[in-house]
Amino acid sequence: MLACLRVLREPGYGYALLEQLESAGFEVQGNTLYPLLRRLESQGLLESDWNTDESRPRKFYRTTEQGDAVERALRADWQRLDDAINGLDGRGGRP
Repeated sequence: MLACLRVLREPGYGYALLEQLESAGFEVQGNTLYPLLRRLESQGLLESDWNTDESRPRKFYRTTEQGDAVERALRADWQRLDDAINGLDGRGGRP
């Protein structure tokens, strides 16, 4: 979810998002991604528009203000968790 919200700060459609996530090292299947996008939209974290300018209509997603806020909060939580785990081996939150 965090990766989707991060990438979709810029408008993107499902298949391109799938490719971006895979190229970044996330193993994601379309049958997992598309329900997630619909759920995030129903929760008000994403909004979508259809682009019918091309021969094949595509649904573009982007984060809402609420989605941006959730993304920032999740990244902060992730950073705190990463710092805490790194602190366990005496590095004090530094790589």
